[in-house]
Amino acid sequence: MELTVVDVPERSRYEVSADGRVVGFSAYHLIEEGVLALPHVEVERAFEGRGVASALVRESLDDIRARDLRVVPVCPFVRDFLKRNPGYGDLVQEG
Repeated sequence: MELTVVDVPERSRYEVSADGRVVGFSAYHLIEEGVLALPHVEVERAFEGRGVASALVRESLDDIRARDLRVVPVCPFVRDFLKRNPGYGDLVQEG
């Protein structure tokens, strides 16, 4: 399965495609200059447990880092991902 993650700014989300078909997304919104809230991650049920959501969040955070932004991890999945991957801790906006 080939996964591709792209930012779709007009929909305020990153989308993940599996073999060319969108199967999930990670929503975001700007809460202040340079800071994105990540409130929701969703993956089609058929793709759960296959690493798709983790790949989506990883690619999203990599893009956010490349854009020199920070995040507020509202979504429980994103918070758990950050706990399991402390190398992304520098992206978290302290509140």
